[in-house]
Amino acid sequence: MDAQGRGQAGDIDPADQWVLNPHTGEYELRLTPSAPQSGVPGPRRSTPSPARTGSPAGRTTAPPAPGRDVPPPRRRRGAPPEEPLPGRRGRRPVKKKSNAKKALLWTGGTMAFVLIAAAGGGYLYIRHLNGNITSVSDDGASTGGFQTDKAINILLIGTDKRTGAGNESYGDKNSVGHADTTILLHVSKDRTNATALSIPRDLIVDVPDCPTTQEDGSTKVIQGSDGVRFNTSLGQGGRTPSCTVRTVTELTGIQADNFMVADFNAVKTLTTAVGGVEICLGKDIDDKDSKLKLSKGKHTISGEDALAFVRTRHSVGFGGDLSRIGLQQQFLSALMRKLKSNDTLTSPTKMLKLAEAGTKALTVDSQLDSISKLKDLGLELGKLNVKNLTFTTVPVVDNPAEKVKATVVLNDATAPTVFDMIKNDVSFTEVKKKAGASKSAEAAEEAARLKGTKSAASAVRVRILNGGAQGGSAQAELEYLQNEEGVLKSENAGNAGTSLARTTLEYDPDQADQARRLADILGLSGAQLKPGKSVTNSQGLPTMTLTLGKDFKGAGVSFTAATKAPEGVQQSTADKVECAK
Repeated sequence: MDAQGRGQAGDIDPADQWVLNPHTGEYELRLTPSAPQSGVPGPRRSTPSPARTGSPAGRTTAPPAPGRDVPPPRRRRGAPPEEPLPGRRGRRPVKKKSNAKKALLWTGGTMAFVLIAAAGGGYLYIRHLNGNITSVSDDGASTGGFQTDKAINILLIGTDKRTGAGNESYGDKNSVGHADTTILLHVSKDRTNATALSIPRDLIVDVPDCPTTQEDGSTKVIQGSDGVRFNTSLGQGGRTPSCTVRTVTELTGIQADNFMVADFNAVKTLTTAVGGVEICLGKDIDDKDSKLKLSKGKHTISGEDALAFVRTRHSVGFGGDLSRIGLQQQFLSALMRKLKSNDTLTSPTKMLKLAEAGTKALTVDSQLDSISKLKDLGLELGKLNVKNLTFTTVPVVDNPAEKVKATVVLNDATAPTVFDMIKNDVSFTEVKKKAGASKSAEAAEEAARLKGTKSAASAVRVRILNGGAQGGSAQAELEYLQNEEGVLKSENAGNAGTSLARTTLEYDPDQADQARRLADILGLSGAQLKPGKSVTNSQGLPTMTLTLGKDFKGAGVSFTAATKAPEGVQQSTADKVECAK
């Protein structure tokens, strides 16, 4: 049956029923009023309709709203215009939206489009798409799902599994599906910017023990491994995506909210659905391993060519995995630009194809196992401007333990700063913040706490609690303050009994000069200073309380968050076209 219930399944494309409303600039699902009743459930009514005796028992429907499907009574020619009903004003003319605003209506993503379709009678199609979705347990490795009022961290995993028509000819056709391409996508709390952090597959990491849910519902703990390639965090020994999530958390200190897994087919089907993406080559490429053969210049690629492009490494850069990562970032930038373009966003046909391709190509965690949940995530991601989406890579150096260089290790000089920027929701691009009056007042109040006189370090009286840092941190910080900074009136007060994400300093207003001195020594921000009450120390004297949170990195390490990426860290933004060389 088609959407009109006429039984002409092959005659009508659902996308053809979406019509642009010239008054609002939005697409609407138009169903012919005189058509027979649809098999798709319609709007609910207050009383049963005799024409729908075949409807499920108990289901009621509401009368159509005026101005929707029922035309208003016609006014006789020459008759004066009718006055609006008491208590209601006449409608103002609807202002036509600009093309830019029209496009923004669609930036919620493919799933948002499909949910809008459901409201117009696409229930069966939604149920069909729900059936496309494959989900697996996160095994407790994630935060439990993204939240609309917080920053979002999504782990995107591309496997080297060769399932699907034609894919067995690529490399190891028997691969169990390792974490071949992994990106941690961080979207800021205010949705003004995002960072896509690529993790090299040949990075040496420690894979932790991983509890995984088995097919029979039982839990099996897969033993971890130290000093192994990152890509073995998935597939090896039965490891599931949750094992990769745990590995990323241990590596970066960032816990993903959700994850998505894609295989080779995802690249082919998604690029085909949008009609191809435009890429640029700085030279001719003929790569026998990836099967990519293209001339220098711009090309629109999809399907097999798109897959070959993201697999190419020997013909670009230094010919290794890091060069391939750069190529993949260029490809994803091009795909983002295509997805956000009017050509895609205003085409119902392409959007429906994307919905079909996306739900079939991706495996998601159990927190994203429905179109409704994916739609909510799409609406959050859709707020992002591609010019503020930064692609970067975990800073690494060659493995010093190898004579023949095949793997890499973390660059300890720069990687921690990159991780901290993401954890602290710091943008890699310049973004103009739109702060409300309350936020501005709050920021001004926090800044004011750091202004004023500072006492001598010898006059600072503070006790130190461990509120989420590693064991022994309070004692280590105490020794640093006493031996290196001259804060002699300090003591270790043990564990706080509570866990904090950020370190705080609580003090009585009379101790503000002491608080400012300690903040200066430790690099505490105004937000970390908490005016309140003092406590009595072991000598019976009033003292401040420093509670070390999970952000504590070591004795003497400043709490001041980085505001820009370290020099030398590779980065690019999704709005810029780059040519692979």
